[in-house]
Amino acid sequence: MNETRVSRWLTVGANVGVLFGVVLVVLQLQQNREFTRAQIRHEIAMGIVDQLQEQSGNSQLVGVIRRGSVGEELTADELLQFQMRSNALLRYWENVHYQYRHGLYDEVEFARHRAAWGRSLAGNKGMVQYWCENRDLYSPPFRDDLDSVLTVYKC
Repeated sequence: MNETRVSRWLTVGANVGVLFGVVLVVLQLQQNREFTRAQIRHEIAMGIVDQLQEQSGNSQLVGVIRRGSVGEELTADELLQFQMRSNALLRYWENVHYQYRHGLYDEVEFARHRAAWGRSLAGNKGMVQYWCENRDLYSPPFRDDLDSVLTVYKC
């Protein structure tokens, strides 16, 4: 009888230890998940910061962007430069959209991104034209969402 009692207590103790271990593993996984999310957000933010710094430090590119945005004629090289910059920005936006769909951005924060997209496109005839000519190269959810943001120009 005494052995049965000890055996039961040992079993209960072992089960409590296993349960405690599982709780610790779950907490560590949650902590790792949050760290990974923060790291991804940082990388996204640094991507756009790097792009903006590169553009602001290049007066020739700034001129191309300004002229391309208002629809002025560009040389073949300038047009390629404008298209590459437009594609880079749209890919960044597509990434933000993807991260939002997977829970990395909350509703309010993502709504601010969408508002910024709308403002950027409202004054950028050249980029809207690039988007309309190349929108089929982007993911359907992003494409549909960005199309809904276009208020001034329509494809």
